[in-house]
Amino acid sequence: MLDRYFSIEAAGSTVRREILAGIATFLAAMYIIVVNPSILSSAGVPFPGALTATVLISFFGSLMMGLYARNPVLVAPGMGINALFTYTMVMGAGLPWETALGCVFWAGVLFAVLAVFNARQYVIDAIPAQLRHAIACGIGLFITVIGLVNAGFLVGNPDTVVGLGEMTPMLVTFLIGLAVTAVLVARRQQGALIIGIVVTTLLAVPIGRWWGDASGVTPDQAATLVNYHGLVAWPDFSLIGRLDLLGALKVAYWPFIFVILFTAFFDALSTFMGICQAGNLLDEQGEPRNIRQSMVIDALSALISGPLGTSPASAYVESAAGISQGGRTGLVAVICGLLFLPFLFLSPLLSLVPSIATSPALIMVGVFMLAPIRNIHWDQLDDAIPAFVAMILIPLTYSITHGVVFGFLSFVVVKVGVGKAREVRPAMWVLFVLSILLLFQY
Repeated sequence: MLDRYFSIEAAGSTVRREILAGIATFLAAMYIIVVNPSILSSAGVPFPGALTATVLISFFGSLMMGLYARNPVLVAPGMGINALFTYTMVMGAGLPWETALGCVFWAGVLFAVLAVFNARQYVIDAIPAQLRHAIACGIGLFITVIGLVNAGFLVGNPDTVVGLGEMTPMLVTFLIGLAVTAVLVARRQQGALIIGIVVTTLLAVPIGRWWGDASGVTPDQAATLVNYHGLVAWPDFSLIGRLDLLGALKVAYWPFIFVILFTAFFDALSTFMGICQAGNLLDEQGEPRNIRQSMVIDALSALISGPLGTSPASAYVESAAGISQGGRTGLVAVICGLLFLPFLFLSPLLSLVPSIATSPALIMVGVFMLAPIRNIHWDQLDDAIPAFVAMILIPLTYSITHGVVFGFLSFVVVKVGVGKAREVRPAMWVLFVLSILLLFQY
């Protein structure tokens, strides 16, 4: 039955191999169960509810991807977009998190329209490939900075803007955890990120709640406390339906909807193109297999994310872990989705994890996201300069939106300035004007 539905034998695989590939993919990506609620909780989103939302959307998205698109691709809340949600929209621009969830929903609606009407080629052509690569790298650097700040490694300094934090037990624990995680990743250990999170958490447990009496910590260190509240509990569904749909439609918030749409769309498309190319999961035209169905599922997952209470879900590049193990069909994604379900009942155990324990994982994700930097034409300065502007301003301004805006602006200005205005597509001129208008919103 499974073989007939998923065409496993025709794909050159076996049920056993598909199941093992699903487990491998899950182990590579299960860090998101802890990391996503940790990031969203910085925006005021309750951790238990965010964890429930993360598990639910990962289950539904992966299940739909496997059953409908029949591709071995995991779907879960995207790294990068959750940083945009928390640090740019809520903490930066001051949106209530309920309104930010509304923006997620409307971006998902637009994404679904683009996916259903197969508009991916027009959208791809609108944004130069160099900028797409640079934005992905910039988000990776941004996530790295977030990890370093959360760990206390980077701190504010009135003389130099930023500086190195003091070598406190908290920072030493982070550095040990980072070293362990980096070595595991370099050795290509399955589940390296989640092992790193567990090791760092265990280092914080033995000596009381945090290296001694919890009453002695500063407010900045409060987030690193290890608090035990049991092992299991019923899922917290309190975030379902908490989004503010009407509030998100204010004109001032439209740029955020667009940036979410842009990030989700290109993240999904680049992930499908990359892992399908690497795994030779291509159709007769050389395109990713079932790309239209896959994009529709990705869009629906992003749309559902808002009502569930989390930032948009997207296809995961960690799916390559299962493909490298021989996974070829949608059964891989189905197995991944099912493996998420038990974690609905483990929010007390997972809330034990301090923020410094997720910081090494964030930094490693930043390393992974820098891979597209090799595709930027650094020897062609009219391409390299706008790419560099977008990539460096995302972490330095602590805003994905600002980095993207100045990337668009610099691309048009440089191309026109060197006499290559013909390389600026009509849709890019529209984005240029929108970017100028966006600057006056801040």
